[in-house]
Amino acid sequence: MTENTTLDSGEVEETFEAGADGVSYTSESDASADTPARPATIAPGAATGRRKEAVARVRIVPGTGEWTINGRSLENYFPNKLHQQIANEPFAELQLMGRFDVLARVHGGGTAGQAGALRLGVARSLNAIDEEANRPALKKAGLLTRDARVVERKKAGLKKARKASQFSKR
Repeated sequence: MTENTTLDSGEVEETFEAGADGVSYTSESDASADTPARPATIAPGAATGRRKEAVARVRIVPGTGEWTINGRSLENYFPNKLHQQIANEPFAELQLMGRFDVLARVHGGGTAGQAGALRLGVARSLNAIDEEANRPALKKAGLLTRDARVVERKKAGLKKARKASQFSKR
């Protein structure tokens, strides 16, 4: 709301009144309560994720958020909370927790590599379901990128990949 007043010099002074919340202008739009957080796309998806030596074949289907990894639950397969959080990251990023059931076959590598492979597989399958809506957020979070870091091979004449015996000048 604006209010005009005339000064003694003949100039018009324009003053602004604050709204009900005390702010005269804001660039943020109010979120309405009746709109859902995310539109529900009901479709199954499948993808493969890899990390180090681990390979995860992932299928996601609309459901209640139940995880089945090699016939076991997420908490049973990954007792470490950090590995559970890594595997859940794509759902948390897209705010789709509890909307899909995850069926996965994981083999190779260790627990950290398997959790990373599972995360990439879930992210790729979510991307396959609805590329327009899901891809920008997944890409920005770096969840669609394959982590190419693998163990470096041992070289001849060295103890490990880079460790050599101590050098003696004489």
